[in-house]
Amino acid sequence: MKHGKKYVESTKLVESAKVYESSEAFDLVCKTAKAKFDETVELHIRLGVDSRHADQQVRGAVVLPNGTGKKVRTLVFCKADKEQAAKDAGADYIADNDTVAKINGGWMDFEVVIATPDMMGVVGRLGKVLGPRGLMPNPKAGTVTPDVAKAVQDAKAGKIEYRLDKANIIHCPIGKASFGPEKLEQNFNALMDAVAKAKPAAAKGQYIKSCTVSSTMGPGVKVNTIKFGV
Repeated sequence: MKHGKKYVESTKLVESAKVYESSEAFDLVCKTAKAKFDETVELHIRLGVDSRHADQQVRGAVVLPNGTGKKVRTLVFCKADKEQAAKDAGADYIADNDTVAKINGGWMDFEVVIATPDMMGVVGRLGKVLGPRGLMPNPKAGTVTPDVAKAVQDAKAGKIEYRLDKANIIHCPIGKASFGPEKLEQNFNALMDAVAKAKPAAAKGQYIKSCTVSSTMGPGVKVNTIKFGV
């Protein structure tokens, strides 16, 4: 694979075998984000668990102190008595009788789906559409809740969901390159604290195997995670 000139220049700033302290790592990530757009900064955490076992799943959600830099559109499934609260909190869409058919027909103008527990019977019919896209409401992520107003506010404030993929890696956006190193490091610390606390009791050996951060078009930078104690 042939890389562009900017990427090649960026790789010269990063020692591929070195594990950097977080402050230095985020300074490097900002320096290597040279695209003409505001690059998203992503964290990739490899865990020493086996996602094939139910007792070793790692999943949850955390509100990043500085948000993600992305405008999040929310869709709320709730009964009539909760609709006004959801709207007041900033919900972009409130589901109606036509919403299920619209989504099955391809409508996807939202990034977060929130539902009250009594509406999960309706939302469940969308499992095959929302599930593969990671949009299915889930109690662990705080998106199945009676308090839809708080869920909407959290989503707008920069709440992100983290979970393992089949390779036992968590991939999460933690902001934009324009945030600067300090704010990115604060978001990093919040996410890593949450992942560390979510360590399953069944996990054996080293829990956090490795951690790499990169911007959309930049090279990966390895980050030291010893301070999180797992």
